[in-house]
Amino acid sequence: MIVRGAERVLVQGITGKQGTYWTERMQAYGTRIVAGVNPKKAGTAHCGVPVFATAREAMGAVGFDVSVQFIPPLGVRAAAQDAIEAGCRCLVILTEHVPVQDVMALLAIARANGAVVVGPNTAGLVTPGECFVGFMPAFESGIFRPGRVGVISRSGSLGTLICLNLAQAGFGQSAFIGIGGDSIVGTTTRDALQVLDADERTDAVVIVGEIGGSMEEDAADYLQGMAKPVVAFIAGAASPAGKKMGHAGAIVMGDKGTYASKRTALEAAGVTVLDTPSEVGRAVRVALG
Repeated sequence: MIVRGAERVLVQGITGKQGTYWTERMQAYGTRIVAGVNPKKAGTAHCGVPVFATAREAMGAVGFDVSVQFIPPLGVRAAAQDAIEAGCRCLVILTEHVPVQDVMALLAIARANGAVVVGPNTAGLVTPGECFVGFMPAFESGIFRPGRVGVISRSGSLGTLICLNLAQAGFGQSAFIGIGGDSIVGTTTRDALQVLDADERTDAVVIVGEIGGSMEEDAADYLQGMAKPVVAFIAGAASPAGKKMGHAGAIVMGDKGTYASKRTALEAAGVTVLDTPSEVGRAVRVALG
């Protein structure tokens, strides 16, 4: 789920306000947008690319590798199925509040078709200096710059803060992977770690997690075998137990998903866990020797 500049990108929901704004930002940055989807605007052009009624029609006419969705929650499942069954390799779902049963159904469709899903409720993917898919401020050179540190984040805003602090410390990013903050997502922390571990452009990894769920704990076994250094920040240290905080995934059940359980698991795997995001530059410098 690292997006590259040569990959062809389809925008589902391209003609809406957000779809239009971010399509223009992606194009200006270098993302290869080849088409859009809106059944009511099929046969027209928007942002300089053709608009089709379905992803299947777009695949037949121009072809695409990645699809990004600016789609209302109740329309996500059908749009996802359309893109996946058309042959989409990677689907980026920005939408939050997608019904859980719809997420489970579309993830099953993705597995059956060999597609990768990023999200729902993701801020997207960034390959600094090359392209981005979603609504991250990749074009802000003071935040995103080409480099050798991969960033995985459940939160778009916290991920942006970490990238800002890395840039201020003199580090650039090889890739930003926003996995999304919902309780069920297509790409987990462990999945993203495996991608960055195999990426030749990445020398170190920063994980931006938060309380709730067990993704950080589940990644600990893989982390123990990683040669690349890993630094992490977990949001929610002061959150009261049993309370849902922000993201749909940020709810603690029993002793699983707590700040303490995540920090303990990560530190046992050799990860440097930060107390504040501002420490990330120093920690990465130390980790890289």
